[in-house]
Amino acid sequence: MNTHHLGSCLCGTVSFRIDGMFDRFYLCHCEYCRKDSGSAHSANLFSATARLEWLSGPGEITRFNLPGTRHTKSFCRVCGSAMPYTLGGLLVVPAGALSTTVDNRPDGHAFVASRAGWDHALADLPAFDAFPA
Repeated sequence: MNTHHLGSCLCGTVSFRIDGMFDRFYLCHCEYCRKDSGSAHSANLFSATARLEWLSGPGEITRFNLPGTRHTKSFCRVCGSAMPYTLGGLLVVPAGALSTTVDNRPDGHAFVASRAGWDHALADLPAFDAFPA
């Protein structure tokens, strides 16, 4: 199982390394995660023991804490890509920010009661290897 991971933002300004194992992997459908991802859900890996090392651009990271909630988003201020952060000793890593293969399979869907109305039976839709013509 891979215990070393590399990742970066979309523009490449920020890059990082994660050393250690991920404990959990959840797809969160809460309204906050849908809004900050612009998608059906966020996909985050969690670890209480893995270590995060910034390889480049740590000064370009911005963190937003939604007032009155525990919702946090860390992101590159150049391109807006979601970046890892720690919250109460827990490392939260957006799975899409990783450049290396993650062996973990998601443990489950969270906050499915908040799922978007169009987010049902998506596996039944046609699939394309590239943007459809």
